[in-house]
Amino acid sequence: MEQQLRRQVDQFLDYLRDQRRFSEHTVSGYRYDLAQLSDFCQSHGISSWQVLDPSQVRAFVAMVHRRGAAGRSIQRCLSAARTFYRYLLREGAVSGNPFAGVPAPRAKKTLPKTLTAEQASHLVAISGDDALAVRDRALLELLYSSGLRVGEVVALDLAHLDLKAGIVRVSGKGAKTRVLPVGRQARQALSRWLVVRSQLVRPDEMALFTSRDGSRLGTRAVQLRVRRWARHQGLGVPVHPHMLRHSFASHLLESSGDLRAVQELLGHADISTTQIYTHLDFQHVARVYDKAHPRARRQTHGKRSP
Repeated sequence: MEQQLRRQVDQFLDYLRDQRRFSEHTVSGYRYDLAQLSDFCQSHGISSWQVLDPSQVRAFVAMVHRRGAAGRSIQRCLSAARTFYRYLLREGAVSGNPFAGVPAPRAKKTLPKTLTAEQASHLVAISGDDALAVRDRALLELLYSSGLRVGEVVALDLAHLDLKAGIVRVSGKGAKTRVLPVGRQARQALSRWLVVRSQLVRPDEMALFTSRDGSRLGTRAVQLRVRRWARHQGLGVPVHPHMLRHSFASHLLESSGDLRAVQELLGHADISTTQIYTHLDFQHVARVYDKAHPRARRQTHGKRSP
């Protein structure tokens, strides 16, 4: 029973990785969520995905909630299960989707953390001529300049970058390709790195960013290097690669006000995903208002202007 359930999950994960071209990080998230569902089915004597019904799905949601999962985590779990069942329906393994219409607890909305423009500029201003410093400056400049996901930047090959044209070709979620501009500072940093890179790697290595031994740089290595440089540069806040993507989007929207352009650059399929940055932008506008508007300014004696 258990082997049958897990075999179909493994086939689904292979489908996500090989055909949908999902990142390993995303596939790992699906694996974790569906493992919880498989364990639930096994403990409740559910022998196949076909016999799982909506009442049992609600019991599963209640169980995950009792274990302390937040609303957003439960939403993600239900989304993974719905996607899995859509796959099973296409394969003819089930006749319905018991997760359709089953609600998740409302998730608390939190705004993504961003760096100020000054903090971002300070973070990427890495000095030094050793190979790792040159590489890391190019890496961080590109993350902030073009708003890349960490999985996108480690997947880049030399052929994806055109410094003369100032563009980089990125394969994003669902194998969707987008062409992004590369800023002047990032182009300069990348030019320096390409000179150093050629001295480190074999001629047949295609990866744009490589480790000290010449192999492709991994996601975990990028996360550790970003965290290290945030400490070294004295930012005083924990920084991860996705924070640079959030900062890119927030600063671009703050300057341009063009939500559609930011959506295209980030590669969001739905503009509602991008709209969270309008809330960040409003916070900036509110601060400007409080500081500058005659009706908002406070006089030295603590009363508002008349």
